[in-house]
Amino acid sequence: MLEYEDPATWSTEPVRPRGQLVLRFLATAAYLPVLCLLAPASWAFLFAVGLVAEVIAAFSDSERWFDRFMDRVLDRTMRLPAWCVTWPELRHEGDTGYYRARVDKKVADWTRRASRPVVPKKPRPPVECAIPLRDYRGAGGRYVAEVALAQGWELRPTDVGKEVRLWWAAAKVD
Repeated sequence: MLEYEDPATWSTEPVRPRGQLVLRFLATAAYLPVLCLLAPASWAFLFAVGLVAEVIAAFSDSERWFDRFMDRVLDRTMRLPAWCVTWPELRHEGDTGYYRARVDKKVADWTRRASRPVVPKKPRPPVECAIPLRDYRGAGGRYVAEVALAQGWELRPTDVGKEVRLWWAAAKVD
C-alpha cells in the first residue's frame, strides 16, 4: 500500500514555539508590502511578454513555453511562501477545533464547486483540488481525508507535509 493511501499515518503537525511564530509573523508583515508591489509588476511584465509571444505564436506552432512561464511566475507571486505566518495562524496555533472548522469549510467549498452541473459553453467544474498544509496544520491530514472521503472525494498521490490532493469521484470522464 502506498503511503498516500494510508491516511492513518497522517497526524497533526507539532505545535511551533510561540517565539518562532512571532518572528515569522513579523517577517511576513515586512514581506507583504514587497509582495504587493511585486505582483502588479510581474503582471505588467507578463502582459508585455505576452504581446511578444502572440507575435511569435502567429508564425510558429509553439506557445506552451509562455504558458509554463506564466504559470510559474503567477504561482510564485499569488501565494504566500510556506514560512509566512498569518494573524489567524499566530492566534490559533495548536487549536484543533479552529483547524477542523477550517478544513470543514474548505472541503465543503470544493464539494460545492465540484458538484455543480455542467453547463454548455462554460468551464467545467473542478475535479481536482489541493488542501494546503496551512489549512489543516492543527487538525492533521487524516482529518482532511476523513472529511473529504465522507463527501465523495478520493485521495490522490499526496505529500502530506505540503498538501492533501483530492479528486472528485463523481466526475464524469468524457
